[in-house]
Amino acid sequence: MQKRKRNNQVKFYVNDEELKLINDRVRSANVTNRGAYLRKMAIDGYIVNVDTSDLKAVIKEMNAVGKNINQITRNANIYGIDQQDIDTLKAKVDEIWQLLKSILSNTLSANQ
Repeated sequence: MQKRKRNNQVKFYVNDEELKLINDRVRSANVTNRGAYLRKMAIDGYIVNVDTSDLKAVIKEMNAVGKNINQITRNANIYGIDQQDIDTLKAKVDEIWQLLKSILSNTLSANQ
């Protein structure tokens, strides 16, 4: 019998969903040997942890700004304010929201 190049066994358990994800990634990497794939990922792979707490705080504050704008709009309809100013304000807030969503999406996809 031929002697092994690797004498140390590493064993871990996964659930059905994790196994499916691993097998999908092995197939997408065009690797036929799952052990080789797992060994390569364990040695050369890396995990990126991104702290999104600041971004979440900004989103919370933007939500508060949006609520304030709604109150301003309600008062503007009652007491009368230039509609063009309101539309400009809403457009700017929407623009900020789009930027925040884009940043959050990019951050979360980098984290996975």
